[in-house]
Amino acid sequence: MDRLDPHTTHGATDPVLDGGQGAHAGGAPAGAFDPWRYRDEAGVASADLTGYKVEATDGSIGKIDKASHEVDDSYLVVDTGPWIFGKKVMLPAGTVNHVDHDERKVHVDRDKDQIKAAPEYDETNHADPAYRDRLGGYYGENHSALPPDGPARI
Repeated sequence: MDRLDPHTTHGATDPVLDGGQGAHAGGAPAGAFDPWRYRDEAGVASADLTGYKVEATDGSIGKIDKASHEVDDSYLVVDTGPWIFGKKVMLPAGTVNHVDHDERKVHVDRDKDQIKAAPEYDETNHADPAYRDRLGGYYGENHSALPPDGPARI
């Protein structure tokens, strides 16, 4: 059996070096945070996530009321139910860590306090660029390139 040379690239090219576009069209490269794009490894694809439960790092926050798959403009609107009674929150797609389609759960890499402290969702101005900048900036400031409870990246 032939040995692979560890100094040679085999198979797919490095998405970070190849223009920073990720392995899939519209995907964010691993380690980079783009608030309005689903991560390549999240397992979202073009699945309809409406009705899926949403899990923060420290527990459930509600169910998805609306899911967008627009290029560079993807997000989730979550009905928080009894957690924040009568409120909805908007989560940029970049907060999605992974999706369990069998359990119909979306796991995000933020805790409940971070989500609760985010700029308030308002259905009338959620498309406003100033609101998007504020929300994306908030989640970008609270982003870590390290996955929760995961190994350190080199």
